[in-house]
Amino acid sequence: MQTIDIEFETANPRNFCDAMRDGPILPRTPIHGELSRPDRSGLLPCVIVVPGSLGIAPSHRAHAATLVDAGIAAFVIDPFGARSVTSTVADQTQYSFAASALDVLAAANALASRADIDAERIGAQGHSRGGSAVLTAAARRFADAAWPSAPHLRAVYAAYPWSGQQFLDPSVGDTVVRAVIGDRDEWCSPQQVQGHIHAMRLTGGNASVRIFGGAQHSFDRDTPIEMIADASVSPGAPTAYIADDGAFLHPLTGDADPALVDRDLMVYALKAGYGRKGARIGSRAGDAQAFREDMLAFWRSQLF
Repeated sequence: MQTIDIEFETANPRNFCDAMRDGPILPRTPIHGELSRPDRSGLLPCVIVVPGSLGIAPSHRAHAATLVDAGIAAFVIDPFGARSVTSTVADQTQYSFAASALDVLAAANALASRADIDAERIGAQGHSRGGSAVLTAAARRFADAAWPSAPHLRAVYAAYPWSGQQFLDPSVGDTVVRAVIGDRDEWCSPQQVQGHIHAMRLTGGNASVRIFGGAQHSFDRDTPIEMIADASVSPGAPTAYIADDGAFLHPLTGDADPALVDRDLMVYALKAGYGRKGARIGSRAGDAQAFREDMLAFWRSQLF
């Protein structure tokens, strides 16, 4: 396996509206990723691996190695380092969810320019906050406006994503979508994820969801279940929908407001009583292996 560090340019929009209106002209921010590839010649399929709120973990690099062993290149991106962020578990507003989704499109755009990567076989796998990012990056309303030159993602695999923000038109075009989440997840709502995937299906999308019985958040980590005391979560809060131009609809009024940002909606959730501190992550015996099997089966079916 060969691994190289690649710098590519993304941006820091305040919200989805900014990203979709000004995406091509926003000031660029360089971030890094680790591209691991099999030791063989020819054009390779590639999966962008997007970490969650704790940043890159050993499990993300382990997933990359699993993909490489299967003949698939893996690009593990670091959204935190260049933004001087170490963790978002206590404050998800240090940079926007729109920026997270833009990172995925920027990574796909960078990969498509490489001579060793097949631009028609680029997928994205996101974990937790990263899962939210890949679901948004698959949404045609967002991707076509925010980064028009980025290739369409062949498929996305959203691991225990937060689906608290969803486009009113969640069409994903020809991108195949799969989401997986445990029914004991304390960070994200399995029901919200189910609704998100069902909405994609209603627009004609090829989307599926799998619920893992008894599994906690980050059940692929292959580490004991532990409490993250400073985690700020509100999985029961109402969904914040996004209009066609990227403006948030406030859950109480239903009015689209291009000035609303993530923080406004999270303050609403806290004031409404949905927020709490502390949530568990980790794996029971067999959880991580079950995840790997599902992950690998999906990517083999979509990239070969």
